[in-house]
Amino acid sequence: MQATDIRRPDYFHKVVDCQWACPAHTPVPEYIRLIAAGRYDDAYMVNWVSNVFPGILGRTCDRPCEPACRRGRVERQQAQSPEPVAICRLKRVAADKKSESIRARMPKAPAKLNGKRIACIGAGPASLTVARDLAPLGYQVTLLEADAQAGGMIRTQIPRFRLPLEVIDEEVGFILDRGVTLRAGERIDSLRTLLAQNFDAIFIGCGAPRGRDLDLPGRAQAAANIHIGIDWLASVSFGHIHRIGRRVLVLGGGNTAMDCCRTARRLGGEEVTVVVRSAFDEMKASPWEKEDAMHEGIPIHNFLVPKAFAHEDGKLTGVWFEPVAPHLDARGRRQLRPTGAPDQFFAADDVLVAVGQENAFPWIERDLGLAFDERGMPQVDPGTMQSTLSNVFFGGDAAFGPKNIIWAVAHGHDAAISIDKFCHREDPHERPPPMMNLLSQKMGIHDWSYDNEVSLALRHKVPWADKKLTLVNIKVEVELGFDARQAFAEAQRCLNCDAQTVFTDAQCIECDACVDICPMDCISFTDNGEEGELRERLRAPARDVTQDLYVSGLLKTGRVMVKDEDVCLHCGLCAERCPTGAWDMQKSLIEMTHAGPGCRSGKPGPGEVRRAA
Repeated sequence: MQATDIRRPDYFHKVVDCQWACPAHTPVPEYIRLIAAGRYDDAYMVNWVSNVFPGILGRTCDRPCEPACRRGRVERQQAQSPEPVAICRLKRVAADKKSESIRARMPKAPAKLNGKRIACIGAGPASLTVARDLAPLGYQVTLLEADAQAGGMIRTQIPRFRLPLEVIDEEVGFILDRGVTLRAGERIDSLRTLLAQNFDAIFIGCGAPRGRDLDLPGRAQAAANIHIGIDWLASVSFGHIHRIGRRVLVLGGGNTAMDCCRTARRLGGEEVTVVVRSAFDEMKASPWEKEDAMHEGIPIHNFLVPKAFAHEDGKLTGVWFEPVAPHLDARGRRQLRPTGAPDQFFAADDVLVAVGQENAFPWIERDLGLAFDERGMPQVDPGTMQSTLSNVFFGGDAAFGPKNIIWAVAHGHDAAISIDKFCHREDPHERPPPMMNLLSQKMGIHDWSYDNEVSLALRHKVPWADKKLTLVNIKVEVELGFDARQAFAEAQRCLNCDAQTVFTDAQCIECDACVDICPMDCISFTDNGEEGELRERLRAPARDVTQDLYVSGLLKTGRVMVKDEDVCLHCGLCAERCPTGAWDMQKSLIEMTHAGPGCRSGKPGPGEVRRAA
């Protein structure tokens, strides 16, 4: 097998999996260490540079980083129930415990503008990210928002018991205070008209504002008590709806459906039921969202397809469902087919339809040079977020359909780079790669600059407020968050994946001291070979082919050192024991590309958003 140089940036990308699973590439181990050290302001700024909304995402993120967390792999190898580090909830700790002095560490509104004007349609997470990145560089950024306040779906569709208003106001305010103009209550009805206002670039981050309906028998007759989920949640958020019927059915299995059923429970729904056409494990809702709903006494029924709305004298009485079961067709595709069992009836006073969201662009004229695909979605370059109309960019749900907040943030970062390069007449496709520095963590013979003690504890649970309080007041936050002691304990579970073992083969005397002391048997000295058979003859077979092996060059005996990164604890014992210094622990500090002079010339400019820790 060809030797692998661990000093290559692309290798570190495969080791610090949590950072690269996050669309915004947040340096997770770095901010977790800062939290453990009680440096909450520093941890917040590390988050703020990359994901923009630490307090919001620390409560609502879909957590793409956590399934990639290597802690779960190690616990699986030890025959324990694999649980990743609570990365998302630790992010909230940084937000909850930061000090007021955090404002002084953020980029100031520029004293002088650069003469470039940018319009952002919608003031949701994607547009706010574009504004956050461009405003400090001197761009005059204008947010055009149909609602009375900025925030988009963060404000309108996420219930207050999950995300308090004060958190939204604070983190949106951090951006608006950077010299960004908000034109609230201004709905865009024509892109042609906006283009005529001679903005240098336009970013479209209007989300996916239309909820899907169900065209079933009885829909029109019972319309008064059938509500589209995202519209209903928005009406609740704006205070237009305060009550709902005693018996409530929620149709759909995504996160919006979970928000609908939990909100209905708080607005008077005594018998709230979720009905889904798919299997429980195939529901689009995050596992913890389903758990939260069931914890509040809300049952979930699966494999039932809505067939008709029942009504009497113009009033909804319930919904008929057809039982289905999964089958594989001739091409191996999964299909749901009727079981032949009798239809099931669920009585209901109100129904919330949460079966998906759609994009709607009736305000974009089709003769402007902006191309759409057969699904009615704009043709957007996924690398640059640029449309076929060169000065128009998309991001968030408006670009590729409904996803989540962290993807919207990632799109905003990418679009800001492209807009900055476009406005300077540079090719948006030419983007510098991330920067990476490797720094030795050795402080002495047995001392490291990071805490390398590995906690054996399983994942700590976030405490909840009493249901007697949360189910009677829609504004009472359910999760209380970790306190300082709990946060430290959970942070200690992190394996410091960015503090990596680096091996110098020329200094190795093949004494096997590292092999003897390794607690995971992840180091082997052996003859080289093809990867498949090499994986099987290591001290502990390395069968996770998604994780690269670290293979040294030839040693003096002709053997190679092979290390299985999949189960390494990054404890540094190999480096402590090594008598020649062949092993070292080096931290990778990866800096993502941001809009600004550094993106254009390779040198960071004074107005760029840089990590402030």
